[in-house]
Amino acid sequence: MRMFARLGVLILAGTIAVAQTSSKPQPAAKKGSKAGAVKVSDVQQLRDALAAQQQQMEQQRQQMDQLKSQLQQLLDATQQANAAAQKGQSSADQAQTAASQAQQTATEAQRLADQASANAVEAKTALSLVNSKTQDEDKRISALSDLAGRFRFSGDVRLRGESLFQDCAICADRNRARVRARFGFDSKLNEDFSAGIFIATGSLADITSANETLTNFFERKTIGVDRAFIAYQPVAHPWIQVTGGKFAYTWTRTSLTFDPDINPEGFSQKLSWNLTNSVVKNVSVGAVQFLYNEASAGADSYALGGQASARVQLGWWTATPQFFALKWNNPSAILQASAFAVQATKGTDSGGDTINLPGEGPGCASGSAGTGKLPVTAPCALASNGMTNAVFTDPTTNLPRFLSGFFYTDYLINNEVKTRINRLPLNVLLEFQDNLDAADHPLDTKGNAIASLGKQGKGYLFDVSLGQTRNKNDVQFGYGFWRQEQDAILATFSESEQRASTNILEHHVYALWRIRSNTLASFNWWHGRTLNSNLENNAAVIQKVIATPGQTEPYLNRYQFDLIYSF
Repeated sequence: MRMFARLGVLILAGTIAVAQTSSKPQPAAKKGSKAGAVKVSDVQQLRDALAAQQQQMEQQRQQMDQLKSQLQQLLDATQQANAAAQKGQSSADQAQTAASQAQQTATEAQRLADQASANAVEAKTALSLVNSKTQDEDKRISALSDLAGRFRFSGDVRLRGESLFQDCAICADRNRARVRARFGFDSKLNEDFSAGIFIATGSLADITSANETLTNFFERKTIGVDRAFIAYQPVAHPWIQVTGGKFAYTWTRTSLTFDPDINPEGFSQKLSWNLTNSVVKNVSVGAVQFLYNEASAGADSYALGGQASARVQLGWWTATPQFFALKWNNPSAILQASAFAVQATKGTDSGGDTINLPGEGPGCASGSAGTGKLPVTAPCALASNGMTNAVFTDPTTNLPRFLSGFFYTDYLINNEVKTRINRLPLNVLLEFQDNLDAADHPLDTKGNAIASLGKQGKGYLFDVSLGQTRNKNDVQFGYGFWRQEQDAILATFSESEQRASTNILEHHVYALWRIRSNTLASFNWWHGRTLNSNLENNAAVIQKVIATPGQTEPYLNRYQFDLIYSF
């Protein structure tokens, strides 16, 4: 393109030179020559020549204009070509740059691809390890889940406000706040065996209560093992149940024979059959062996018993009759318990004088043994609510002993009648309990036999209630009455809320409200007094509520407001 531009410039320069040469005027004739005379014809020729020359010049001018136009077009084309060439060069440079960058990018991409491939290999290896570890972890988690699934945790916390009032000269009103906490779990060891461990608050020596009074300057409260047991109930024979250790009652009982907070120790065997297409829905029989005192030297103390029960259903009425018998062997060991067993609060110094000990617990039970008092220092009687059984001092050993033996026979029938309101069933409980080994005659406050009175070994209970406490907003109202003679049961194991351990008349009014599925509010009014204040070890005389034996004791009123959270 540059060559064509230069050629155009040369052509233009040559054309201009030719034109200038052709138009140059001729020299004038010299003066005095023959040519001086000008003819008309010559003038005319000159004019024609001049006109022709002008015409020629016009043609040359037009040619020059055409050449200029062509030259301009050529110049424009050259500029456009140059511009296009420059643009093409720029694009080529850019393309070259882009190609270089692309090459670099490709190289980097290849490097990254190689690195990614290496990383993929490492990731695959790591993933394989992770999968392996995950499988191991899943196995462990599954094993832990299976293990956790075999455990069932439960417990409760009870907050109680309690007031006691009695109309007597020396009686002072008492108000206290108490708390009880229990927690534990049971577990299926395998398809045939289960086990459980439970702990509870309460003084270790107070076997009939897990309460802790809010006192003693914010001290820490005592916690002990409340239950620990193993039970055998084979899947192939579910009607068999064998339990050993420290366990909950395996038979139906009421406060007439045992406090509800006691968990007996020993062994229990029970056979139970569920029946269908029959009025009798269940039949069960069982046996128990309680070990309540092991002696390193001397006779052990134990109890042997058995029970039989059935459940009968006739329309709206369901009845559960039961018979229970229990023979206590060597019970007098209870009257000679160690300082640890009673959590002694008193002892003797080197001079034989009685001193206070920093023990937390009920300490030695109050009472009298014949004409002499029961020991106030260990070994002494164990009874959290006072020793109210008849006792005497053995002249051979000079140790206190029970006047009566203890062979319980207990007849109980629980009745439930459905009403038109499903949440308000009517419950009626009747119980008669008799100690077949009770002494023929009781002792008076001086330790002498009362020939005019027969055996003091019977107990009677009547309880009626309306409602239930199974579901949220369920309510129950009830009234109970029992009459318990002095030696009907061992005072050590009796209901701790009643007026005294034995020898009492008791009225019990109660109301319960299931606020939430796991929260229960309750009210209890215990209204009781000593049954016969002429007898030895009766609470009214020992506590000096009355001045003279034989007087009727004013009723002791105990009001309890409870809030119980269960889980």
